[in-house]
Amino acid sequence: MSVQLLTPPNMFGPVPYHHVSISTGARHVHVAGQIARDADGTPVAPGDLAGQLACALRNTARGLAGAGATFADVVRLRFFVTDWTPDKYASFLDGINQVAEELALPDPLPPLSAIGVDYLFEPDVLVEVEAYAVLD
Repeated sequence: MSVQLLTPPNMFGPVPYHHVSISTGARHVHVAGQIARDADGTPVAPGDLAGQLACALRNTARGLAGAGATFADVVRLRFFVTDWTPDKYASFLDGINQVAEELALPDPLPPLSAIGVDYLFEPDVLVEVEAYAVLD
């Protein structure tokens, strides 16, 4: 395996992700920010953070698959969430949990950042997901 995920002793926890990833491999895969749109560009789950996150993760999986990768190859995830407040955390986790088994998401997840932003490129977009993977 080209990706090793770990959380060294004495790091902050518990969190639903690992703090560190170590990877080896010559092929680096970067999946651009994915949002809740179907293949035709139609918005999915308007106003629903969990639903949009689930859709964005499915789209991220499609991007990874196009490069011959899966979430097992991901060394870093980045989430951008509009108008973030701590009360949205449950919906955020629900979106991940909706697709965890379907997409074979690692548990815990690879290192990630959840970044609150004022807005994304279209007003109905609540979340955007970027992924970085390494393949042998």
